Amino acid sequence: MKYLKNRSTLKLFSKKCTGCSTCTEVCPHRVIVMRDKKAFIQDINACMECGACEINCAVDAIFVDAGVGCASAIITGMLNNTEPICGCSDNSLNGGCC
Repeated sequence: MKYLKNRSTLKLFSKKCTGCSTCTEVCPHRVIVMRDKKAFIQDINACMECGACEINCAVDAIFVDAGVGCASAIITGMLNNTEPICGCSDNSLNGGCC
């Protein structure tokens, strides 16, 4: 599934990454992959902002504002059969989400 382009809060600080690959193992959408023994964001638009990568990163190389933002709003809207509302400043698209 793809969410709204360029709206994910996911950030990866590659200088902190030790290459343990735990983030790649816990990411349900394979957003993060390993390249040259470092984690790399392969497709940020597939990130559902669940926070599994951040929670499992032992060196704090990953940040994601889990449970907020556009991906969370879309998922919540789908589950509740409501329009997604994420709180972004530009609420002109998708019934109020970004």
